[in-house]
Amino acid sequence: MATVERWLGNPLTRMLLRWIHSDCSECGNRLESALDRFTGRASQPLCISCRVASGLIAFTLRQSGKIFGVDEGDLREGLSDPYLRRGLSNVLAGIARYGITRPQRVNAPFLVVWDVTHRCNLRCLHCYQDAQKTLPDELTTEEAREVLDDLADAGVAAVAFSGGEPLMRRDMPELITYAKKKGFFVSLASNGTLIDDPVAGDLASRGLDYIEVSLDGMDAAHHDRFRGVSGAFDRSLRGIRACVKAGLDTCIATTVTRDTLDQVPGIHRLGGTLGVSRMMCFNFIPTGRGTTMADRDITPEQREDLLRWILATDRRGEGPLVLSTAPQFARVALEDEAPGGIPVGHFYYGGEIEGKTAALAEFIGGCGAGRIYCSIEPTGDVQPCVFLPITVGNLRTASFEQIWHTSEVLEHLRSRDTLKGHCGECQYHLICGGCRARAWAYYRDLDAPDPGCIRNHDAWEALVGEPMGSALSRSSCRLSTKSIMDSRYREYPQ
Repeated sequence: MATVERWLGNPLTRMLLRWIHSDCSECGNRLESALDRFTGRASQPLCISCRVASGLIAFTLRQSGKIFGVDEGDLREGLSDPYLRRGLSNVLAGIARYGITRPQRVNAPFLVVWDVTHRCNLRCLHCYQDAQKTLPDELTTEEAREVLDDLADAGVAAVAFSGGEPLMRRDMPELITYAKKKGFFVSLASNGTLIDDPVAGDLASRGLDYIEVSLDGMDAAHHDRFRGVSGAFDRSLRGIRACVKAGLDTCIATTVTRDTLDQVPGIHRLGGTLGVSRMMCFNFIPTGRGTTMADRDITPEQREDLLRWILATDRRGEGPLVLSTAPQFARVALEDEAPGGIPVGHFYYGGEIEGKTAALAEFIGGCGAGRIYCSIEPTGDVQPCVFLPITVGNLRTASFEQIWHTSEVLEHLRSRDTLKGHCGECQYHLICGGCRARAWAYYRDLDAPDPGCIRNHDAWEALVGEPMGSALSRSSCRLSTKSIMDSRYREYPQ
């Protein structure tokens, strides 16, 4: 590991990476040409300078593969995937710009979740947006296409359309088609109630890569109460079945609260009968409408038991793969000595990377808010996370690249040096770091300890000593970057 760090982190290599990431007048982008040559897809001879660039990239990839236990053949095959290639390009460009950091800073996020509308046909108790009606100033179709152009220019690898209910936008199919044209891995998060066989078939024909349908109960009684509309369960199941039938990579998503915790095994079994490939257990964040049910958050002990259940279930290999957005997942896996590695970047890719994953996780793992992931609101506001309602810029007035590289809030989130409580002293702070959205929701402090972790149990006990609803009512407030700088976050560089 140290060899790769010395090689990639020294000033000369960083200068070379900046050169490799640039365009050649004869061969086009040098990095793309190098990756084509490494994967055996090169269709034309390269000039001398691009052959040199290809040799440097090949050496770096081979050395990294040896250190992390990745077979060169598997590496070549993986880098044939255009989304992984774009992700690698972002990492190398990030090293060129920032050097080797822990966690690693990237040149553009791997994933952007875009809440394209506030309009929704359900009334979910936990909605982080408090979605109901279309906002008066939501981005138009033309503006949305311009945002996709902007994200592609910045180097973003994947875009996830969400809401509200994204399918309530009439132009959603058009935006999916355009996003695929721009080379993104495209996913959709939906409540499933508007999906039938024709809709699912159309989504598949437009190249949608992945769809995630919410399911918060193993039966109608539980799901419909959580979702606020009678009949939602049956329509969601119809949508899931249609997606599976259309050949879409389909995931079910459950927000875990005290009301849904005991339903999780049953929902997993139901997912297996429906034929879905994954189940995502979302960390409940008391923000938006969810502040009204903050007292339904699970305890640190319950979260720990849930994560260990997920590991055991995945280890058995029975039914859909189960994942969690809780950053503690990697720490639990390391402590449990899970065979075959630990979950790294599970929120985005849903899998494990074999080999020396503990070292790799220090660069990739943990809370990705504002670091390898961010979100966009229906009006073009950029946030570190859909659950972290801090506006760091607006795409109507600034480019995504400008916001990503100049926001002081995002810069602060990319370091683990200022974390408080046990999050700051934990040996796993680089592969976990605690959920920064939970820290903000509970304390209005990005550096605060995550009270959902069992290692911060004293913080949890201090919180439950006061009425949870009143303690968290402030979480529904949406602050701008400027208001943060003017009040609580004066320690940020001005």
